[in-house]
Amino acid sequence: MKKLQKLTYCMGLVAVAAPHAQAATPDSEKPNILFILCDDMGYGDLGCYGQPFIQTPCIDQMAQEGMRFTQAYAGSPVSAPSRATIMTGQHSGHGHVRGNKEYWLGEVWYGQNKEYAVTGQEPYDPQHIILPEIMKKNGYTTGMFGKWAGGYEGSTSTPDKRGVDEYFGYMCQFQAHLYYPNFLNSYSRAAGDTAVSRVILEDNIRYPMSGEDYFKRTQYSADLIHQKALEWLDKQDGKQPFYGFLTYTLPHAELVQPNDSILKKYKKQFFHDKTWGGDAGSRYNESVHTHAQFAGMISRLDAYVGEILAKLKEKGLDENTIVIFSSDNGPHEEGGADPTFFGRDGKLRGLKRQCYEGGIRIPFIVRWPGKVKAGEVNDHQLAFYDIMPTFCELVGDKRFPKKYLNKKLEGDCFDGISFAPTLLGNDEAQKAHDFLYWEFHETDQIGLRMGDWKMVVKKGVPHLYNLAEDIHEDHDVAAQHPDLVNQMKQVILREHRPNDLFPVTLPK
Repeated sequence: MKKLQKLTYCMGLVAVAAPHAQAATPDSEKPNILFILCDDMGYGDLGCYGQPFIQTPCIDQMAQEGMRFTQAYAGSPVSAPSRATIMTGQHSGHGHVRGNKEYWLGEVWYGQNKEYAVTGQEPYDPQHIILPEIMKKNGYTTGMFGKWAGGYEGSTSTPDKRGVDEYFGYMCQFQAHLYYPNFLNSYSRAAGDTAVSRVILEDNIRYPMSGEDYFKRTQYSADLIHQKALEWLDKQDGKQPFYGFLTYTLPHAELVQPNDSILKKYKKQFFHDKTWGGDAGSRYNESVHTHAQFAGMISRLDAYVGEILAKLKEKGLDENTIVIFSSDNGPHEEGGADPTFFGRDGKLRGLKRQCYEGGIRIPFIVRWPGKVKAGEVNDHQLAFYDIMPTFCELVGDKRFPKKYLNKKLEGDCFDGISFAPTLLGNDEAQKAHDFLYWEFHETDQIGLRMGDWKMVVKKGVPHLYNLAEDIHEDHDVAAQHPDLVNQMKQVILREHRPNDLFPVTLPK
């Protein structure tokens, strides 16, 4: 990809315009929406959030031209359930998908490489409407590129069955651990496809999935997915509003990418770098220059964002397109990644899979020229399950939530609050959450935030922190505030609904 050879690609982004670009869609019509969700990027991984080592000029510029949130939260400290809160508008105590439950069935061979015949995660509940379906009901064409993570192949919840018109990427997030996979998945309603199918990567399967020959593979999934997203954007002509969900896998492990100018630059910067030799049974291949690889993956993602914004300008769609950038959860330390070196938690405690701030507080930037105030930094508390009601308000859908509740599904609900007033500069009309809620079964943790108070329940034991004074959650003050602890316990007991697939220990 020639355009990705320059880290300074988007320094002139504001001036980019096609001489024959069509007129932007009138403001009276529904806005287009692009939601760019990356994978395992910590709160402190971007320059605009204080990252000192990694260059992210395009995303930093996006923040300068839009609104940067400092207290935005993922829906869960791990991938599939976090994405589920976006799709369902439900927090992880109400939603069906609360963990990375995976399905690996049967065997199939791609060249010399054995794979699973069926792959994917626990499906979204087909009785509960999800975001692409709502966007379809509002007249949008929908595209999704990257991770699906909401159902296994052939299940009741696949992109073709859940309101997605165009899809390309990883149906299974387990497969997404490798950047040079044996196959990806594809679906196109316009092309007449009737279901999601596998696209075999012929240049990759000639080489094994591990060992030195693995690095002879040439079909890099992140680039392939990004190119498909750009092709889809290029087809948009402004006659029908579009919703694009770009779920890029960068910078999630494994630490590998093409050895182009992006990576070479960081190899020089981190001359005394680390090597990760791999672990027995690990999905990840060994990696040399781990710091350079990680930094390069973030800068590569930054270049993708620059190309997307430039494409919108080229198409004359820039001013009527809302672009959001965020991450699905906090930073990881898998495959040789070194969050301590990069200060990736932004001075927050905890990593991916933890309900401490470092596992769930994430970068969140919104750009909409002429609508969202440029350069504003906002401390409104929001969570991923707020995205659905926000989109509904921004596109003028007055049917939400009542018309989307399934009366046949007991307890069907939505948990979010629209933050559209904040985006549009109407802070007086912005409603605030009484609390934000998370739970995660793998580490047996529950998180609850009420104002500046944060409770983390670990294996049933509550720990209380005052974030206004203790952002790193070092000082447990539960013993000093028994009434508040009891009040927050009652919220947890009320909000949690039993789920046999993803059990957690409730506080006593």
